[in-house]
Amino acid sequence: MKLVTTWFGTFIVDDEGQILEKTLFPQDEKEIASRLELIDKGEVLVEEEELADGQELEVGEKRLELLGTYSNIPLPDIKPEDFGFSMIMLNKAMLSRGREKVKASISPDEQIVQAIRAIDDLTKITNLMSERLHEWHELNFPELTRLVNESQYIELIAEYGDRENILASGKVSIGDSLGADISETDAEAMKLLAHNLKATIQRRDDMEKYITVRMDEIARNTAYLAGPLVGARLISLTGGLDRLSKLPSSTIQLLGAEKALFKHLKDNAKPPKHGVIFQHPIIHRAPPWQRGKIARAFAGKINIAVKMDRYGTDFIGKELEEQLNKKVEDIKKKHPKPKPRKKGGKHKK
Repeated sequence: MKLVTTWFGTFIVDDEGQILEKTLFPQDEKEIASRLELIDKGEVLVEEEELADGQELEVGEKRLELLGTYSNIPLPDIKPEDFGFSMIMLNKAMLSRGREKVKASISPDEQIVQAIRAIDDLTKITNLMSERLHEWHELNFPELTRLVNESQYIELIAEYGDRENILASGKVSIGDSLGADISETDAEAMKLLAHNLKATIQRRDDMEKYITVRMDEIARNTAYLAGPLVGARLISLTGGLDRLSKLPSSTIQLLGAEKALFKHLKDNAKPPKHGVIFQHPIIHRAPPWQRGKIARAFAGKINIAVKMDRYGTDFIGKELEEQLNKKVEDIKKKHPKPKPRKKGGKHKK
């Protein structure tokens, strides 16, 4: 006797292909899809176990070796329509399975990739809106730019609009202005632009807070060591945590510096020493001649953090940070000053 499973049920047949026993699957595309998925994973179905029930059987699939003797048996001609099933149902089951595969393929770090790209988009928008606001408002109050910082600049225009109202508020003071008078309608339009700019900046800030929370959930070590935004940007540049975890530290060190690297290879320009990790204070606050060495050490520790986030569960961020800080201190002691300039050239960094 042989145990045979099709997409619509499992059967015990004799040597002539006659059906002796059978268990049909529910006539529901999701139920069929779930069984097809288990078969693909190499698992034994409950229906197969119950039908076999200790009988001496031949099986034609390796995954069924626990239920019988494996042999390359020919499949009998069992037609689905004989049991109330149709190919339409199989098509629906395959579509259902495909949808579930798509859902399963979207990993949590894909959300991080999209969020970082959203921040990049919002940053471009805020830069364009800010530039436009400055150009427009300077027709009326060109001196305001040097009197306050960017945040105050946007706030004052959003609240008061034109030069007359801003000066009347007492928030800033100036003698004669070189700006031209504008109408109330013009002032209201500027206020509206400033309000929209404020709202866009707030959305960007909200997105950064979201990334901070999500990075702590899916890449805690990387977020702790590199900072949530730098860590998220590394994930975004590689397309996911899995791919990032497979890169050597030398590649991680230069992620985001592809243009500079290409220029080095093409035009023999100076090679880059760091990519987006330069945004981390431990690198960009260091003296120029130390940055390359610190970036190399930093990338090495990130490499370990990423692998732990991808394949492990332990939190080792503090331990890695201590090791990195010690390494940075060693670099500072060994290289307190830039190397002496070579004759006819600049000192090495």
